[in-house]
Amino acid sequence: MQKKANNVGDFDEVLNALYGKPGTPQREAFRREAYAYCVGSIIHDARKSEGMTQQELAEKVGTKKSYISRIETGSVEPSAGLFLNILNILGLTITRPL
Repeated sequence: MQKKANNVGDFDEVLNALYGKPGTPQREAFRREAYAYCVGSIIHDARKSEGMTQQELAEKVGTKKSYISRIETGSVEPSAGLFLNILNILGLTITRPL
């Protein structure tokens, strides 16, 4: 019987190898990209859940459809004010963990 290899490792080590240690420019760039992707996914899923098109959301927040698309794909990060406005329109709230 062959023994299965245990390839479990520390995820921080993987990130360090791929993107540098925390605080380095490469790691910060990765963090920002990951954050933008997550924010975009949340907005996309909430918009779809509300049955709203990108155009409708754009009109409600006062921007262009193409900008909403870029937010949803993680290409850009919305300003804090626009982000909070989008959350409000989509019925989302920010809560602090206990």
